[in-house]
Amino acid sequence: MNFDLTPEQEMIKKMMKEFVDEEVAPGALERDRSKKFPIEIFKKLGEMGIMGLPFPEEYGGGGADTVSFAIVTEELSRGCGSTGITYSAHISLGGAPINMFGTEEQKQKYLAPICTGESFGAFGLTEPNAGSDAGGTRTTAKLENGEWTINGSKCFITNASYAKHLALTAVTGEVNGEKEISAILVPTDATGFSIIDNYEKMGLHSSNTTELVMEDVMVPEENLLGKRGEGFKQFLITLDGGRIGIGAMAVGIAQAAYEKALQYSKERKQFGKPLSSFQAIQFKLADMAMKIELARNMVYKAAWLKDKGKSFTKEASMCKLYASEICMEVTDQAVQIHGGYGYMKDYHVERYMRDAKLLEIGEGTSEIQRIVIAREIGC
Repeated sequence: MNFDLTPEQEMIKKMMKEFVDEEVAPGALERDRSKKFPIEIFKKLGEMGIMGLPFPEEYGGGGADTVSFAIVTEELSRGCGSTGITYSAHISLGGAPINMFGTEEQKQKYLAPICTGESFGAFGLTEPNAGSDAGGTRTTAKLENGEWTINGSKCFITNASYAKHLALTAVTGEVNGEKEISAILVPTDATGFSIIDNYEKMGLHSSNTTELVMEDVMVPEENLLGKRGEGFKQFLITLDGGRIGIGAMAVGIAQAAYEKALQYSKERKQFGKPLSSFQAIQFKLADMAMKIELARNMVYKAAWLKDKGKSFTKEASMCKLYASEICMEVTDQAVQIHGGYGYMKDYHVERYMRDAKLLEIGEGTSEIQRIVIAREIGC
């Protein structure tokens, strides 16, 4: 068992660490306050060839592996959770289903702009009444005269304001009394397609989270992604990969919180000694370091299994569940170590804590992850 990163992965890690320290982290606090989307950062990432990192080179991608994607997502999240989730969704939710299920023509038309950064990747699954119960989809798509007519709404959709197109799920019929759910590629500038960006969120303030409304949106029949009736199955496969991204995000945010807490504990003096000299604080920091390392190893294992073409559903759920829960724990302890200062925005750790909470909810709640794991172990 070899835990060494490849030379290419090491190069990506070094490059991204430097980029994050210089370009991403310095403006994170102000972006959190202003809720400004980090568009300039993503322009630079596009120039660096990172926006299509794990996708084939023939579509403008980098031909890299899932471990490299996890490294980039972790580093971006260490600097800014909003930037991390934007990138993770762009790749794992926006580009991945097109890469996995799209025709050659669809890949040239829809994946290539995602790889170059010309368009952001987005994914339309969640609905107001279909969150954990994604099978409860109510958005409909009717096929008549070679065109799909789509009606319905989606909520909590990442990146849609900056996406030129996205894949979404819709009920396309009924088979044996069950909903037939398919995936369809839809341009965001289509007539009747509205994007509403007015959510007031707890955290991840500079990421783009929107509601989608479709009123008689018409797209050609060939915009069907994959096979008719397999949309739900396709998106479950997509979510497996997306959970690796969420796990990597959690590791990055937890790492940032731990680093701030460690630095503060060495500088802050109480009773004439630095906080880091007190065993109570040492034990907190030791637990934080241990849990982050365990989470990172779990993320890398899930990514490695995916790259090897092995089953990784269980490991993806495990890495997402464990990393998101220890991220909440680590950020909570980072605030505690800072004391009253931890409650103040200028010290960053309260932002990490707010950003971390979404990771226990998005792409399958912690409760759903436990259901997935239980099924995978044969319960």
